Amino acid sequence: MQDTPKFPLFILVRPQMGENIGAAARAMLNFGLDRLRLVNPRDGWPNPKAVAMASGAAGQVLDHAGVFADTGAAIADCDFVFATTARGRELTKPIYTPEAAMTEARTRIARGEKVAVLFGPERTGLENDDIVRANAIITVPVNPAFFSLNLAQAVLLTGYEFARQTMDVAPIDPGLAGGETASALEVEKLGDHYEERLQEVGFFFPEGKAPMMKRNLRNMWTRFGLTRADVQTLHGVLRKLTRVPR
Repeated sequence: MQDTPKFPLFILVRPQMGENIGAAARAMLNFGLDRLRLVNPRDGWPNPKAVAMASGAAGQVLDHAGVFADTGAAIADCDFVFATTARGRELTKPIYTPEAAMTEARTRIARGEKVAVLFGPERTGLENDDIVRANAIITVPVNPAFFSLNLAQAVLLTGYEFARQTMDVAPIDPGLAGGETASALEVEKLGDHYEERLQEVGFFFPEGKAPMMKRNLRNMWTRFGLTRADVQTLHGVLRKLTRVPR
């Protein structure tokens, strides 16, 4: 392992099921995170169920996972530690959302610090003896009537927030799934086709409003963000509707 990692360490404290460890590893690798530590896993380590659940490439996260006897040993070389918990605590610590926590993590990692995030056991979550060792708490703003997240979900949310702030990904993709965007000329010809046919059936009435009606139609076509497949379909619909029946 590198002495100055570019990503936070994710530490699973006393995880109970191998399947959940494997699912957490998959969630981490989804966002390019591969620095995993385990504290006293209930069913021992290595765990074949974890490997099966990790499935393929995520197995590398498990292969390099460090195993520690207790939380203190797992965070001994860390400079800043977050503890994830959904419950109110009597311990006085700053509370972050996942987004704010990963912003802080990114800043500290850029300074050369080693940052870790603690995740508790599936059934009970982190104990106060674990949380007291952390510098801050991460709490996900979920439904207060049902605030329980499973281990992999908590890992996924935290990993996503870190990756979202470090990857150059546009929040909106101007492309359309499953189709190439129609060119301006193709959209214009579609507008011509509809205008011609609507003119033939007397749609543009009264005559004084015709220019405005035509302009509104043209604006509608460009506003839709049509694909080439959309344009072809709309041409076909109009041809079918205006075909003279035998």
